[in-house]
Amino acid sequence: MDKSLVEYIEGQIIPMYDGFDAGHGREHVRAVIEEAVRLAGFYDVDADMVYTAAAYHDTGLCVDRKTHHLESARIIRADKRLGDWFTPHEIEVIAQAAQDHRASSDHEPRTIYGKIIAEADRQIIPESIILRTVQYGLAHYPDLDKEGHWLRTCEHMAQKYDEGGYLKLWIPESRNAEGLARLRDIIHDKSRFREYFEAAYESAVKGNQGL
Repeated sequence: MDKSLVEYIEGQIIPMYDGFDAGHGREHVRAVIEEAVRLAGFYDVDADMVYTAAAYHDTGLCVDRKTHHLESARIIRADKRLGDWFTPHEIEVIAQAAQDHRASSDHEPRTIYGKIIAEADRQIIPESIILRTVQYGLAHYPDLDKEGHWLRTCEHMAQKYDEGGYLKLWIPESRNAEGLARLRDIIHDKSRFREYFEAAYESAVKGNQGL
């Protein structure tokens, strides 16, 4: 990848994630970048474009959670520095990829770039998914007690990850199908699911206390 592009993104874009909730911090964006670059190796795509779309994909959280995918695309289109490395058409493809990554999107990603970013963002590791859900709940619903967070976690898992949920997988080379099957096994076993929630809740609370 272009060294100057990496230096710019590492210096100016990645630090934005320090201001987001624990489930969308630097650890998350770096994991998405790593997986997106890995998946890019299976396709005839530009690695710099994939890297950039992955790096910017959640930057819109600095504006609004609900429309963050739209805001991320807006940030990309407005970033004049990206013209140092990409053509206007390439910047638009990058913006579309960031915009299309959201799991609750009502349409299939428009390009292979969008499918790669959407798939890389899934990161279906059951323990991590449950922890991130609890972390988000603590950050955005501070008035809920522990049982309230448990019920919210159950509802979110059913709506997003269970059979008939809105999450879709796009890239056959990803590891997410196996992870999704394991996550569904957990959420279908309520006592086991509760054990995972308890561990995640304890970890998330300790993390908040350490801030």
